[in-house]
Amino acid sequence: MSGTLPPLVEPAAELTKEEVARYSRHLIIPDVGVTGQKRLKNAKVLVIGAGGLGSPALLYLAAAGVGTLGIVDFDEVDESNLHRQVIHGQSDIGKLKAASAQESIAEINPFVKVHLHTDRLESSNALELFEQYDLILDGTDNFATRYLVNDAAVLTGKPYVWGSIYRFEGQASVFWEDAPNGKGLNYRDLYPEPPPPGMVPSCAEGGVLGVLCASIGSIMVNEAIKLITGIGEPLLGRLVSYDALEMKYREVKIRKDPETPKITGLIDYEAFCGVVSDEAASAASGHTITPAELKAKFDNGDNFALIDVREPHEYEIVNIKGATLIPKDKILSGEALSELPQDKPIVLHCKSGARSAEALAALHKAGFKDATHLGGGVLAWARQIDQSLPTY
Repeated sequence: MSGTLPPLVEPAAELTKEEVARYSRHLIIPDVGVTGQKRLKNAKVLVIGAGGLGSPALLYLAAAGVGTLGIVDFDEVDESNLHRQVIHGQSDIGKLKAASAQESIAEINPFVKVHLHTDRLESSNALELFEQYDLILDGTDNFATRYLVNDAAVLTGKPYVWGSIYRFEGQASVFWEDAPNGKGLNYRDLYPEPPPPGMVPSCAEGGVLGVLCASIGSIMVNEAIKLITGIGEPLLGRLVSYDALEMKYREVKIRKDPETPKITGLIDYEAFCGVVSDEAASAASGHTITPAELKAKFDNGDNFALIDVREPHEYEIVNIKGATLIPKDKILSGEALSELPQDKPIVLHCKSGARSAEALAALHKAGFKDATHLGGGVLAWARQIDQSLPTY
């Protein structure tokens, strides 16, 4: 079946005897054939993130015979990654994810060239990096990088496949502003503005079912193969949403938004998306204590209230002895303000500091002017003060 878009990549000159044997099940599919496999061999694909979505994507891109893979990831493998980031193993803990992924790819397919990009993707390096590849796969988990990837892809004329996961739900689509069929659009046509800081939890805060990564990651690779070889109907202009609990796929049409501003350059995406709101940043300024300072309060017998603003299931995983659980949303809504002590200082904490900063802003507004929060949250406490506690 010829595709609705022309092939993205010209075919390589030849397939070796070993490559014919390796890809034989592709070659006997008429729609792929020798020419399609040669296109895969000649393709250069950049994968942003070697985490939950990047892991299955990289493995299957390599297995499919994509000739050159670029991996963008500056992070290290952590034990909490292993339930979903299947490109890494127990012996890889502490390694750079990009290097660990490269080793796994070599085991899957020694014919694939891998280029590692272990610097953080930023406005200063994105355009030069994207120019080196035919296609981008975005498996990141934060809005700042998603908008950066989108804008850099628009400015370099590159198509990119996007995926997103959270708990039991995933989404995938294809964006290509300069699509040759004239139906191009970009991520800003779907999401013109990022959500307010703190509104959408990350996977680190809300969790993700590990196998969901494989479901969405495989869709992303399927789209990449279709674009490279020019077969089938790509997800350009369509958003696929998957609910693993209901086992249902839904499709939403995406249309070009005439109100979407033209992208003319890269910006400060952290500022654009806001890691925390301006109110939270202002509240935390001068009202943040370190784990060592919190420990000193305990050691000195200070009279204060430690409030954990995470969710009950997180409190069950790990908690700081003496903390009282009051979830952030109950503080933001005002419901829990009556539960807070008026006669002693309040210290808030969450997992890593972002949610407690939002709650801190609400407390300051409600008159608790002396309230502070724990920088780095329970993770920092477990790493710096009480190493017997688990992290998540």
